[in-house]
Amino acid sequence: MAEKFVGTWKMISSENFDDYMKAIAIRFVGNRTKPNLVVSIEDQGTISMKSQSTFKTTEVKFKLNEPFEETTADDRKTTTVITLDNGKLVQKQSWDGKETSIEREISDGKLIAKCIMGDVVAVRTYVKEA
Repeated sequence: MAEKFVGTWKMISSENFDDYMKAIAIRFVGNRTKPNLVVSIEDQGTISMKSQSTFKTTEVKFKLNEPFEETTADDRKTTTVITLDNGKLVQKQSWDGKETSIEREISDGKLIAKCIMGDVVAVRTYVKEA
């Protein structure tokens, strides 16, 4: 099921991301960058998600439904679990008593990432590169 996410995805839009970053109490230049998202599936079903930009490159490797420790692009240390829920990759990050989620889905050939913190929602849209 996660195979449909495999590929290199180029960001084409980012809406409300500054407000999302404020909601998680982080000051960050994230909305000024347009990272590529590279998704691959490795041995034994390990999934790799790499965010590449001129500012910073980060990578997480994980198995679905298995919690892991993540250091985010904005340097938060989180406990993260990623699940596949109704065709969406749902990433839940917990730290310091807070929780945020990122829901990624494929819609009309685009990868749509919804970043959710409380009632603040940012939407980042990617197109697949050839």
